[in-house]
Amino acid sequence: MEHQNHEYKANQEHLDNKKKIPLNNTWKISAVILGIVAAILLVILFTGKTMGNTVPGNEAGKGLVQYLNQKTNGGVEFISSADKGYLYEIKVRYQGKEIPVYSTKDGKYFVQSAIPLTDQQVMGNNAASVNTPQEVVKSDKPVAEAFIFSYCPYGLQFEKALFSAYELLKDKVDFKIVAIGAMHGEFEKVETLRQISIEQIYGKDKLFSYLKEFDKNTDIGNCRGDDGCLNKYLLDIYNKLSIDKTKIENYMKSDAEKIYNEQNARANNLGVGGSPTFVINGVQVQVNRDSNSIKEVVCEAFNTKPSECSQSLSAQSASAGFG
Repeated sequence: MEHQNHEYKANQEHLDNKKKIPLNNTWKISAVILGIVAAILLVILFTGKTMGNTVPGNEAGKGLVQYLNQKTNGGVEFISSADKGYLYEIKVRYQGKEIPVYSTKDGKYFVQSAIPLTDQQVMGNNAASVNTPQEVVKSDKPVAEAFIFSYCPYGLQFEKALFSAYELLKDKVDFKIVAIGAMHGEFEKVETLRQISIEQIYGKDKLFSYLKEFDKNTDIGNCRGDDGCLNKYLLDIYNKLSIDKTKIENYMKSDAEKIYNEQNARANNLGVGGSPTFVINGVQVQVNRDSNSIKEVVCEAFNTKPSECSQSLSAQSASAGFG
């Protein structure tokens, strides 16, 4: 399930298998509570059955809060619970913000959000992703930042759509790929450090060339971060693009971590909560995941639009995930 407003909700292994991770903002707690799998959702939503005995909403909520506090080193507070049919809506407070999450009625599994599949809701969701006139800060050279998890299917989708807009406007716009953490595992952080290193050593054009090869390679996606599987495909990309593997790996071990942390701090300061999030001149904008839509919204941020803005790019949405 995907909420089109900048949130990628991945199907992950149960959170009991995860290590304790310190959280310091809302998007990080959201990452912690993504613990339900598709099969369980199907059982809940289409049969109305839970995986065990039903427990009271307050009991489910307090159990969830206890678990979250174990994962966050404390600071999560239970506010209330409400029966939503097949799920409990549990409201919690973290760092002064109220966050709704949803628990199965046996109290064993929970999700970040539940989106009703009514006609009105679906239309509203689609409308949120359609280009609409937006107030953006104008400048002579806009800064366009794409905040992305490096293995997020919808982040990869946005990158694919961004490539043509980048080629068209790269001399007029400061495009940036910005890290917002590692939602899917340590291998995602490793990949982000790799991408940072490529950009720092070889420049932005080389990074985008690498991303094109990385994003389209379904074999890389199937590796799921396994080094033994990945090495062959990464080496092929390095050779094709004349990237020195040793230089990249040395930079990953030295300076990349600092830049990674700086980019994460940037995301936190802007309140970026998901992948992809597009920020132009410091303002988050909604945009379809096709090249022409990205070009159009970026061009709105110029004091004086360059001639390139009159060119049409593909209006077809890019595919999600690798490939």
